[in-house]
Amino acid sequence: MAMRNHLILILLLSSVCVLAQVYTPLSASSRVSFKIKNFGTAVEGTMSGLKGTIRFDVSNISTTVFDVTLDANTIDTGINMRDNHLRKKDYFDVATYPSIRFVSTKVLATNAGEAKVTGTLTIKKTSKEITFPFKYTQLNGLPQFTAEFTVNRRDFNVGGSSMTMSDDVKIVLNVSTLK
Repeated sequence: MAMRNHLILILLLSSVCVLAQVYTPLSASSRVSFKIKNFGTAVEGTMSGLKGTIRFDVSNISTTVFDVTLDANTIDTGINMRDNHLRKKDYFDVATYPSIRFVSTKVLATNAGEAKVTGTLTIKKTSKEITFPFKYTQLNGLPQFTAEFTVNRRDFNVGGSSMTMSDDVKIVLNVSTLK
């Protein structure tokens, strides 16, 4: 009887996992942007090359899993000289650490179309747990994700102890997917 109960439990858990679909971030129509103050002026930029997998089931948000990377070399602030400086060792060190990675560990639904994700963000050689809210919608049957949150650049050893640059970096995500 105990063996039968274990088998039923395994089948039930397997069926939950089957409902979640696997999607790929669509880099061409997704946008990852950032804003930071430097010398009191807002500096904005983007990164591209979004890759990875997103396991998502709108009827069971807690089974959502994000495992995505960005190409750190694609940093674009609109000024080539600044972008090249940001690619160097003091900032993103793209020669040694070509990607930025986020892997979720927990997702909790908060409201209709909204959730909170906790996971590990890795920039350069530093991995830190972060939590941020996000919204999800469907477009042509495919999930779309948006989020705005702030990270402390110094937590990831980006930019050193600059007296002119803010520690807080606002990140804005607008992620399209494909199946």
